[in-house]
Amino acid sequence: MYGLILAGGSGSRLWPLSRELHPKQLLNIQNSESPLQYAFLRLKECVPPENIISMTGIKHVSGVKYQLSAITDKTVVLSEPISKNTAPAIIIGTKYIADTTKTDPVIIVTPSDQSVKDTASFIDTVKDGEKIAEEGYIVTFGVKPSYPETGYGYINTSDKKIFDGFKVSKFIEKPDSQTAVKYFNDGNYYWNSGIFMFKASVLLDEVKKHAPEIYQLLENFDFTKTSEIPFTEFDKMPSISIDYAIMEKSENIALVELKSDWNDLGSWKSIYDVSKKDENGNVKIGNVLDEGSKNSFVYSSSKLVATIGLEDIVLVETEDAILACKSDRSQDVKKIYDKLKQQNNSAHKIHKTVYRPWGYYTVTGEGKGFLTKMIHVNPGQKLSVQSHNFRSEHWVVLEGKAKVILEGKELILSPGHSVDIPVKAIHSLQNPYKEDLKIVEVQKGNTLIEEDIIRYEDMYGRV
Repeated sequence: MYGLILAGGSGSRLWPLSRELHPKQLLNIQNSESPLQYAFLRLKECVPPENIISMTGIKHVSGVKYQLSAITDKTVVLSEPISKNTAPAIIIGTKYIADTTKTDPVIIVTPSDQSVKDTASFIDTVKDGEKIAEEGYIVTFGVKPSYPETGYGYINTSDKKIFDGFKVSKFIEKPDSQTAVKYFNDGNYYWNSGIFMFKASVLLDEVKKHAPEIYQLLENFDFTKTSEIPFTEFDKMPSISIDYAIMEKSENIALVELKSDWNDLGSWKSIYDVSKKDENGNVKIGNVLDEGSKNSFVYSSSKLVATIGLEDIVLVETEDAILACKSDRSQDVKKIYDKLKQQNNSAHKIHKTVYRPWGYYTVTGEGKGFLTKMIHVNPGQKLSVQSHNFRSEHWVVLEGKAKVILEGKELILSPGHSVDIPVKAIHSLQNPYKEDLKIVEVQKGNTLIEEDIIRYEDMYGRV
C-alpha cells in the first residue's frame, strides 16, 4: 500500500496563529507533534514510511521536509508550483506513484490537518477499506455525525452492502443548520472525512471518464524521469476539488464508516473540542490567568492574557494580532483572513516570528533604514551560504556558540562576540553544536526585504 498526505492549504480559519507561510498543518498548538507529523505517524502504522508521499505547496516544502525528517529519513515530498485544490494534487500524486513503482498499488489519501487519537481503530478501518479498494471501488471514509454540523460536507449511502461498506448515493456540500439537523436524524448520512482509498488504475480510469480535461494533461507528466512537477503544465490544470471532479460523478464509490474518533482541525472550535479542558470546560494554552470563565478557549503565544467571566469565547493572542469571537462563529474567522488578504495586510501571510528549517527568527524592531531580529538556530542546523545586494548585517551572539563563514574564512563566536557582514559579502551562520544558538541581527540599508537573498549552497534544497 502507498500513502499520499495532502499538506497544502493556508489554514485561514485558524488565523491568527495559522498564516499563509506557516499554516495549520505545521503548527504545534499544544507543544507536541504538528498535525502533519501526526498524519505521517498514523499512516506509518499501515504503510511503509518509504511509501508515504507528501504533497505540498512550493512555499511549504522546506517546512514539510524538516518536520518529517524528525520522523524518518525516507520522506518523499512533491511540490505543487501553485495551489490548484485537491483534484490535481491527488491525481498527480497517483500518477507519480504509478510511474515510479510501475505497479498498480492501493493508495490511501489523507489530509494533514485531522485529529485521530484511536490509531488502532483507524488501522482496522483502513484494512476494511483496502478489501473494497482491491475490488475496484474508490473508497471514502465516512464519520457518523455526533451533532448537526454545518461546517462539513456530507455523504449519503444506500442500503447496498459492499463487504464492510455501503454504496454511496451522493456527496453533499456543507448544509444550512436546518438541513444538517435533517441529515443528523436520518441515519444514512455521514460527514465527509476527506480520506480516500483506491487502486491507482481505478482512480485514473475515473479521471479519464469524468475529468477528461485533466486526463489529457497527464501525458505531459513523466515521473520516471523526474520528480519535479512542471509549472507550465500544472498551471493548465483546473482548480477543482476531488469531490467536484470525480466523487460526485462516479458511480463506483463505496463508504466505510470510520471506527475511530475523528476531528477536522479546521477551526478554533475543533481545536477546543479535541483539547483537554479544566473543571469549568476551559482550554487554556500559554500564559493565561482566568477568573470565572466557562467553556472558552484562550491561547497566549507570548503575553500574559487575563480573562474574567468569559463564556463560549475563543481568544487567541499572537505577537501582532488578537482574535476574539463567539465559539459558534469560529468558522467566520476565514472572513477576517480574506479581508486582510484583500487589503494586502501582511498579517494574513506572516508572523513576526517566522519559522525556517533551521529554526526561527522574530522581528523585534524596524524603522527607516534598519531592522532588528532575534535569530534562533537549532543544534546541528545552518543557514544557507548567501549574500545580500541591498543590506549589511551586524550579528551579536547572545547564547550558544556560532560558526560564521565570511568570504571563505571561518569564525567561531561566543556570547558577547559580534561580526559585521558587508553588502554583497558571501556568508553563512551555522550551529554545529549541541546547544541552541541565539543572536541579534541588525540590518541596515534602504531596501530591507526577505527577497534580498542570493543562495549559493543550502542543506534544505532552496538553491
